[in-house]
Amino acid sequence: MLVTPDPTAVPTALSPVCPAYGAHTDARRIYGPEAQEKATELHEALRAAHGGVAPVLVHGDVPAWLVLGYREVLEVARNPTRFSRDSRLWRAPAEGLVAPDNPLLPLTTWVPMCSFVEGAEHTRLRAAVTDTMKQLNHRGVRRYIVRYADLLISGFRERGEADLVKEFADALPMLVMTKLLGMADSYGPRLLEAARDMIKATETAIESNAFVEQALADLVAEKKERPGEDFATWLIAHGSALTDAELVQHLRLVLIAAYSTTANLIASTLHMTLTDSRFRGNLAGGHMTLPDALEQVLWDTPPFSAVYGRWATADTELAGHHIKAGDMLVLGLAAGNADPQVRPDLTVPVHGNRSHLAFSGGPHECPGQDIGRAIAEVGVDTLLTRLPDVSLAVPAEDIRWQTSLLSRELLELPVTFTALRTDRATASTPPATAPAPSLLAPAAEAAAVPTPPKSRSRLWESLVRWVRGM
Repeated sequence: MLVTPDPTAVPTALSPVCPAYGAHTDARRIYGPEAQEKATELHEALRAAHGGVAPVLVHGDVPAWLVLGYREVLEVARNPTRFSRDSRLWRAPAEGLVAPDNPLLPLTTWVPMCSFVEGAEHTRLRAAVTDTMKQLNHRGVRRYIVRYADLLISGFRERGEADLVKEFADALPMLVMTKLLGMADSYGPRLLEAARDMIKATETAIESNAFVEQALADLVAEKKERPGEDFATWLIAHGSALTDAELVQHLRLVLIAAYSTTANLIASTLHMTLTDSRFRGNLAGGHMTLPDALEQVLWDTPPFSAVYGRWATADTELAGHHIKAGDMLVLGLAAGNADPQVRPDLTVPVHGNRSHLAFSGGPHECPGQDIGRAIAEVGVDTLLTRLPDVSLAVPAEDIRWQTSLLSRELLELPVTFTALRTDRATASTPPATAPAPSLLAPAAEAAAVPTPPKSRSRLWESLVRWVRGM
């Protein structure tokens, strides 16, 4: 029988592995075009060969462990005393295995942020984020989502066609998140580009990360001088008394995580709605609610397919493998969701089941998942309501996907629909009788000191120019 050479296998002569990583002599690369384009097949091959945990090589041929099993992912995520988020434990950089330009560094370099610490310090920093999120007025946030969704739709509704990835799914979360954080509209296009760059771990990811951090440092300085009704102001005022460095890193965490997860979730939900007649029929017929539909998508196409990473605090065992202190573990969220031990038949619906791994688990479970769900739910509902006859403009098999470091995402989603005339007198300016929704939760709003309102017409016009100029 002929055996086809595996393009993801590592030729030992070309990519030697440090002797300290003996278990990785036959490790497979999980990066690069071949591995990323066939990620599902690679995961299943690794599962068949190694079980719930497999030795792999990440960018730069750095040894790591890919956690593939559903139960194993939860075991790692829920045990910070064995598997910590503190990347200072990673021994590969100290051994000279991580180059200064490695695209993993923006994701793994230790910074003073709740997702890189454990114990009491983690509790202090995470409380600052979660307490600040509780101050958000969810009704006000939802009204802004509807406004921005309508704004985006008005930019293409007259054409009768659109690319729902570029013109809707990518843009909506960034519009909402920059508003929530209190950032100027002018940051939107560059932040969107930088966020994409970081998530895909391109050669310019480090420069993009520096831009985001500088933009957020400028925001912190501005809000200290001129406080507003926004997330950044409330985070600064939180009782945890975050330092400027901590403020920047937590604003970065909220912005990038919320943008990337939500953009992918919106695109994947729209794709499933437009390509799966049974899915759309259940949704249209009331047999499945939109929140239930989102959970199905989070099982089948999680916004983040993997999380980098966890680091072993000491020598330990996991799924029959010996993990050494300082080893990196990559949580395979997509692979865990497809684990045959918990989902033997992937075609069976799991509507409304929230036990997926899309937002990880344990003490570092995504704190902003409810905001992401709200943006996706309201955004998708608004689009399907405004464009009820929307359909794919190309055969479903021609839709292109791209797998990157952290996710599998749609490159485009071309659609057609009945063109609708936009009243330009109202498309660029909200109704004069409609005040800007408050972002402050009702209890806090009652005690808040009023601030002079901004010119809503100028704000709205600038948003229209930003979206239409993308």
